[in-house]
Amino acid sequence: MIRRRAIVAGDVQGVGFRWGAREAAQRLGVTGWARNRRDGTVEAEVEGEPEQVERMLDWLRAGPPGASVESVTISEEETRGDDDAFRIHETA
Repeated sequence: MIRRRAIVAGDVQGVGFRWGAREAAQRLGVTGWARNRRDGTVEAEVEGEPEQVERMLDWLRAGPPGASVESVTISEEETRGDDDAFRIHETA
């Protein structure tokens, strides 16, 4: 298991990004969360098997229809053993 944090910049708020991320996470079998940040970015943490996490990061790099991702900054995090859900948090 691995965990990654991603900060997604671009036109990523108000386009269903967090909801799309939750659907993608459920489909890929990863856990974690996503939230809007006050600076206009979306922050997400993703945990799961390495291949599944990498596929989720690929999804974050593209985003849902209507989003325009300019950059994604990824960092390693310690695993937390989240339950089987991917949550949407309020703005940070």
